[in-house]
Amino acid sequence: MRPLSPTLSARLAEGATTLARCWKLMRRDGVTQGFTDHDRDLSFGGVVYAASTGLEAADTESQLGFAVGGGDVAGALSSASLDEADLAAGRYDAAAVEVWLVDWSDPASRVLLDVYVIGEVRRTPGAFVAELRGLAQQLDTPRGRTFQPACSADLGDARCGVDLALPAWRATGAVEATDGASALASSALQAFPDAFFTGGRLTFTSGPNAGWGSEVKDHRATAGAGEVHLWRPSGDPIAAGHAFAITAGCDKRLATCAARFDNVANFRGFPHMPGNDFLLRVARNGDVAMDGGSLFR
Repeated sequence: MRPLSPTLSARLAEGATTLARCWKLMRRDGVTQGFTDHDRDLSFGGVVYAASTGLEAADTESQLGFAVGGGDVAGALSSASLDEADLAAGRYDAAAVEVWLVDWSDPASRVLLDVYVIGEVRRTPGAFVAELRGLAQQLDTPRGRTFQPACSADLGDARCGVDLALPAWRATGAVEATDGASALASSALQAFPDAFFTGGRLTFTSGPNAGWGSEVKDHRATAGAGEVHLWRPSGDPIAAGHAFAITAGCDKRLATCAARFDNVANFRGFPHMPGNDFLLRVARNGDVAMDGGSLFR
């Protein structure tokens, strides 16, 4: 049982209707926002919970064991609350949400109902529905090292050791042609070979998307320029002249680690681990690969 203040306990016992739900949303970039389904703003804990958002919560569920509970919250999109461009740019992905039950006549009387993270966000014209996932969903995230042929490190992290700040692994430039959403071309990329930036990351440094970035889906070296396709469309339209920075990508294969980065000493995969095809093979007389010796002699 959650501890309740005497005032809130009395309100619940009376069946009073002076109760409202409040949501405290904390984005990963440090922005904190408050929302309520009450008809006027509420304030507590240093956060103002805005009533102009039109938020409405569906039923939430909690389950025993390790099952992931959660629910949905729906609302209207407006510049005063949740901006559609911010949603499209992924600024609310995996944001933490605190759900409070508050006596709006005395906001000091409140109880924290649950803590969630935002999952899938479904958008319709002028509105959205955000999935709230319970903290148990973190148990589904792989932890520790995985035994796999490909490298388990991310290019540029402490386990990899490649310094992406070096000019050899990054480029800066400006957009010269674009589809306005997820594809662009720039002559600043013409010196790099095909697929050099595939799997890397592009971040805009000017324009309305400044600070926003996405992983690179595909990089093609074309005559006089380089074309880049992003995995996610930008929140605001991309236009010619917008500056960007882009870092190299890695397909996590041993051959790429050796040929492109000369970094085999830090390779974090197991490229010589037998695969399923080897395990299903049948031993035959004279088959050198099945005599119990090394596969790489």
